[in-house]
Amino acid sequence: MFPIRWLARVLPLGLVAALALGQAVTTAGPAEADEAVTPVTDGQFSTLGRTTLAGADPSVIKVGNLYVSAKSVDGGIAVRTASTLEGIAGAPKQQVWQDTGGLGEVWAPEIVYYNGNYRIYFGAGTSAAHRIYHISSAGPASGYSAATKVALPDDKWAIDGAPFTFGGQRWFVWSGWSGDTNVEQNLYIARMSSPTTTTGARYVISQPRESWERIVGNPYINESAQPIVDPNGQLHITYSANGSWSNQYCIADLRLRAGGDPTYVWDWYKSNGCLFGSHAETMMSGWDPTLYVDGPGHHTFVLPNGDATAGPPSGNRFPTMFHAVAKGTPYSWSNRYWYTGTAVWWGSTTYRRANVPGPTTDTGFSLKFFE
Repeated sequence: MFPIRWLARVLPLGLVAALALGQAVTTAGPAEADEAVTPVTDGQFSTLGRTTLAGADPSVIKVGNLYVSAKSVDGGIAVRTASTLEGIAGAPKQQVWQDTGGLGEVWAPEIVYYNGNYRIYFGAGTSAAHRIYHISSAGPASGYSAATKVALPDDKWAIDGAPFTFGGQRWFVWSGWSGDTNVEQNLYIARMSSPTTTTGARYVISQPRESWERIVGNPYINESAQPIVDPNGQLHITYSANGSWSNQYCIADLRLRAGGDPTYVWDWYKSNGCLFGSHAETMMSGWDPTLYVDGPGHHTFVLPNGDATAGPPSGNRFPTMFHAVAKGTPYSWSNRYWYTGTAVWWGSTTYRRANVPGPTTDTGFSLKFFE
């Protein structure tokens, strides 16, 4: 989430690469620039043969035949549109919102298309003042409203917000603090009554308490939640664990049991390790570490309208985007890149737990990620 400049490169297995960024909640980074840079070639990497763009925590959806991305840049938010996913990297930026009110750092915009409007949710603030805001427009790249603060229960530090529909109810999931100090980042969920208002309480659905998600901390984190519904109709919240400032950053999964209550923490089953990461010792059994990159995380699923229920059927790969650093390159924010990969539903996968209420196992779909 903290803006950093990066040079962009492309993995042969990826569709597009641009610049990406990591987060350490305790240290602010420099303001992000948005500039064309010439990609370079070294070893495992090849270039697109044209310039690519600096970037940070992108969110991309497909509306009809148009790919639409949103990102934090120049003290605000810019949108790019293209007819192909690859074309996003070369598309001109269109600044749609500027922080003229001095909210502070603008982090990780998340774009969806809902009820005839493009809606962008983003974190903004400084230190403990970070909250989530919303802008909207009938068109993808102009005409956005002024920023409105999303009214979340308890009004605590919050980032990485994502709205979605499940079970006929609109929901909001985000990463936040329990109190007013930076002890750890948990994942919370709440019901939505409007695009900027929640109703009822917030409910914690995940805390970074497993040994494999506590390799790097201070604070320990669960962040970058991405909702998606599997072919059985079960809800998943995939997320990033471990500090993004380390190559232990990885992607894991929460799966809601069939018929479960999204607000009840013990109806959620957590993957028994990272599903996409670069360290074999923290991977879930049967999942392999990355071949070409270190520390993948802060991902997004490129879904029609950004709709969590629009995931493909079993057996079909679908596009993703994630941060990572090229293997053989020192791990640092300045060496982190944004890559496009794919994911596929992986059936008959058992998640196990102990010493908590409810059944100790749950079997269903999981995800495999590919570079």
